[in-house]
Amino acid sequence: MSAICFSYAEVTSINKLGFWLQFGAEELYLSFDEFPRFQHATVAQITRVVCASSSRLYWPELDFDLALDTIRNPLARDFVYFFALAPASA
Repeated sequence: MSAICFSYAEVTSINKLGFWLQFGAEELYLSFDEFPRFQHATVAQITRVVCASSSRLYWPELDFDLALDTIRNPLARDFVYFFALAPASA
């Protein structure tokens, strides 16, 4: 069952460092350093983005989805990931 999404996502510009994504009234930048999954993707793979829900985007050609909060604040993702993998103190 697909989610109903009233927003529209579109890649508006791509350069060697990353790409700009328009989501509703918001414009977001995804750098290849912060999102390396896109670094070797083709233009067609990057530009084929669909709205999976009101808070998630999906790139079907790459089988990759991202929460908008992760795009807005990629360092928070790394922070949570780091602490989730950190060994418990003895």
